[in-house]
Amino acid sequence: MSVELDHLVIVADSLEQGAAWCASSLGVEPGPGGRHALMGTHNRLLRLGGAYAASYLEIIAVDPAAAPPRRTRWFGIDDAALRAAVKAAPRLVHWVARTSSLDDVRQRLVAAGFNPGPAVAAERDTPHGLLRWRITVPDDGRPLACGAVPTLIEWTGRHPTEAMPERGVELLRVELGAMPPQAVDALALAAVPGVVVSDDPAAPPIRARLRCPRGELLLEGGCL
Repeated sequence: MSVELDHLVIVADSLEQGAAWCASSLGVEPGPGGRHALMGTHNRLLRLGGAYAASYLEIIAVDPAAAPPRRTRWFGIDDAALRAAVKAAPRLVHWVARTSSLDDVRQRLVAAGFNPGPAVAAERDTPHGLLRWRITVPDDGRPLACGAVPTLIEWTGRHPTEAMPERGVELLRVELGAMPPQAVDALALAAVPGVVVSDDPAAPPIRARLRCPRGELLLEGGCL
């Protein structure tokens, strides 16, 4: 398998707003996360149980205590339209695909006409030790195809879900619209469990269906 679902990205105006949204919409508080010195962001995390127990929901926001980064932040967080939109409510913007061969998968995407940006090394401290990973970040920070084409990530050592308890939130599936066929082939998405490429031309770029203590929840995202 070339890639598998790693996590969903929810951008919030602040972590406080994001945690309140999670408690209200899903019925559970997100767990702790950490700070990303490289990007001037911080996050909180929630494990997605069930068939995709090695995946999680990331609520991420600009860290007001951090120095501004020397580059554009990841996941389109610096986009003015997104910053305005999340003042009203957090928003699903993207998904991240895990791979053990990031450079090879990245080259396949580039050959198909989709440049996910260079792979950068990142890390953060946790109570359970240091997390390290490599991740693709476009120069402008914006997700490809309005969030349908994933960011690529390769973990070095421990995965964050190893320290996360299950909280009764289950990912049912991720649905991708506006997904170019060349990118589908480059990522071999037909073989990725939990990810469905929609053939509906009116479908939003990304939708995630969850089962949680509040019932089933549909999250939708895409370009603004």
